[in-house]
Amino acid sequence: MKVLMFGWEFPPFNSGGLGTACYGITKSLSEKNIEINFVLPRNYKINENFLNVISTKLPKIKIKNIDSLLVSYMTSQNYKRRLLMFEERGLTNDYCKDLIQEVFRYSQIAGEIASEVNHDVIHIHDWMTFPSGIKAKKVSGKPLVAHVHSTELDRSGGHSVNPQVFEIEKEGLEKADKIIAVSNFTKNRILKCYNVSENKIEVVHNAINKDEFDDQTEFRSSFDINKNKVVLFLGRLTLHKGPDYFLCAAKKVLEKNKDVIFVISGSGDMDQQIIEQAASLGIADRVLFTGFLRGKKLKKIYKMADLYIMPSVSEPFGITALEAIASGTPVLISKQSGASEIVNHCLKTDFWDVNEMANQILSVISHDELGECLSFNGLSEVSNFTWVRTADKIINIYNKLINS
Repeated sequence: MKVLMFGWEFPPFNSGGLGTACYGITKSLSEKNIEINFVLPRNYKINENFLNVISTKLPKIKIKNIDSLLVSYMTSQNYKRRLLMFEERGLTNDYCKDLIQEVFRYSQIAGEIASEVNHDVIHIHDWMTFPSGIKAKKVSGKPLVAHVHSTELDRSGGHSVNPQVFEIEKEGLEKADKIIAVSNFTKNRILKCYNVSENKIEVVHNAINKDEFDDQTEFRSSFDINKNKVVLFLGRLTLHKGPDYFLCAAKKVLEKNKDVIFVISGSGDMDQQIIEQAASLGIADRVLFTGFLRGKKLKKIYKMADLYIMPSVSEPFGITALEAIASGTPVLISKQSGASEIVNHCLKTDFWDVNEMANQILSVISHDELGECLSFNGLSEVSNFTWVRTADKIINIYNKLINS
């Protein structure tokens, strides 16, 4: 079976869970003899022998001097800043003046690719690929699978929804032959807000490669924190990830226990706001900002933490929760997340209930036995969440579409 897949990021050039999921999915599919041509908007130098990465700059698809400024999790404001930076360097090319136009310009290239690359099914990831998938389907007539890792309603936290993005998502979901939702949380959102038939939607939860994080090396000596407990937030600093709720809970914890360090790892459009919030709450001296982490540094920070918190306002899944559990770290996650559907050996609270969040943090840092119990049982449970199982479900979806 041959799959033409459109994505927007791929490790090591990823800034979130979308790239992590694409890696896990494609690697496991390839191990099951699925041939994948993976399309990215730029000429990333990715050295993986299990898939072919097609960039719009490569001559093999007979498109010359075509590139794109599109990157994952991009907003209209991000795009304009990125375009201005390239223009100041004299690298104008044929980039469009706004994000939506650039997405549709790229979709024209997708049609060219679909006409040249042999494939049995088209698989697209999130809204920026939806026009490309629609165009590819029109050209090749092959079935289209739309994989929803997040929606505009998630990314906006339910506020200031971009109507153009919402309409692109709606059209993509309507024209897809099958929709993969990363959780029941996401499935229900699609049903409620996009008026899509329930029969079109299949839930396929994300997973993790546990062996990548299952290293028992001790890292706590890296900072002078031996007498302090460490509570970690790791994710993009955006509205729907809830970093502001994390700080509100931190304030309440520190009122009762000063021997706690709160670490915020990540970057995003709320960077400055979160730094200022920590200062205004009077806890800046107990909050460390690491910036965006990947690779060994990412694994190291999980190991250093006594508790990982994912306080998301609206989280379609939340792979970081599985990464923390696989690292042997106790986890507290919001009930407004897809991961909460499958993880039992963790603490859960509503994102807005910062009093309960603070109480649960205090329970873990005050009672080592609780943390040890969560860690032990979590490690056992997370072994069940494999990309192989995810791939099997996706292949079943492919087969049903191809044979229908």
